[in-house]
Amino acid sequence: MRSHPPALLALARLSGLLLIWVSLLSTSLSGCKPASTLNTPAPVTPPIAATATTPSSATISAPVVYAASFDNNLYALDTTTGQPRWIFRADTSIQSSPAVGYGMVYVGSNDYNLYAIDGNTGAKKWAFKTGGIVYSSPTLANGIVYVGSQDGNVYAIDATIGSLLWLFTGPFGFYSSPTVANGLVYIGGQNNRIYALDAATGLPRWISSTEYYILSSPTVANGLLYIGSREGKLYALDAATGKQRWTVRTGGAVDSSPVVANGTVYVGSNDQRLYALDALTGQQRWVFETDTAIYSSPVVANGIVYVGGRDHNLYAVNASTGSKLWSFSTNYDIYSTPVVANGVVYVGSNDYNVYAVDAATGRKRWSFRTGGIVVSSPVVAQKNVITGSYPTISGGGK
Repeated sequence: MRSHPPALLALARLSGLLLIWVSLLSTSLSGCKPASTLNTPAPVTPPIAATATTPSSATISAPVVYAASFDNNLYALDTTTGQPRWIFRADTSIQSSPAVGYGMVYVGSNDYNLYAIDGNTGAKKWAFKTGGIVYSSPTLANGIVYVGSQDGNVYAIDATIGSLLWLFTGPFGFYSSPTVANGLVYIGGQNNRIYALDAATGLPRWISSTEYYILSSPTVANGLLYIGSREGKLYALDAATGKQRWTVRTGGAVDSSPVVANGTVYVGSNDQRLYALDALTGQQRWVFETDTAIYSSPVVANGIVYVGGRDHNLYAVNASTGSKLWSFSTNYDIYSTPVVANGVVYVGSNDYNVYAVDAATGRKRWSFRTGGIVVSSPVVAQKNVITGSYPTISGGGK
């Protein structure tokens, strides 16, 4: 039987907030049925500026990994020692995963804000206030930061000065994180819809329906868009038209965000399985079974799939065969998506810790204890040291 420290009683209560939120969201949206057509497009605020401000070419010099926590803090942790170089404090907890670019770190918060923070010093550059909690993780492209909010809007914000360029309004919130490809912004909605929006104007190019609402984030590769949905399906759609190519049904909700590497799409499911599917056909290549649901999203680096489970474990799985290489046990569930850099896997856990684990052996390098659960996905400051393919929920591939 597992032995847990007394502090995990409080942790269980905090962790339960996430499960309660998902349960309440499921109940509130249970009546949302997919429609075959949309009578009117969702409103779009026209662009305020024709183009975004030319972003700074500033770089981040310190070897740090950024990790956010429910204790309201974004930490810049030294990659060697695990000790904080600086700490930025928001007004309330942070569930969004940070993204790095233009010398800054961008992250959403439960205080309704999207923050831009100096990556070297931790000083706030600007904050953009939305009308709801920002669970969505920001995506950067061409000097613009795109992010969804629980207020029902997708925002395009000038990455340098924090001014609004456009917003797209849907009927429900956006938990999903946007991805940008081919001049389009793709995002899943809590109204059973997948949207492709023009990246410059926010106008919808196409809208596709699912059977139930979406917490997963889309991935685009080789002309296809992949995204999970709460009815237990992984969808593959034509990225240009939204036409369905194939679907695969799992035994549970697919809240995990898919990642594509070497012609294979990998995704976790609440049915306790990690799936490897042919990216073109959806044919199953292998399935790896864990002891409980997988909310974490997988990453693929150097022929290995890394993914966290609600059974407290970080797994390393052979990407070709699905055989387990090693597992690393934390003291509670892992919802966080890992990032791999310089032979080290960084991941958060609901036991309040951020871990640095040797990517080859699964041995712990260090751990840093925050003041709250860590569901956010860490990201390393220097993109050139990050290895592998990443889902949109993670800042590793952004």
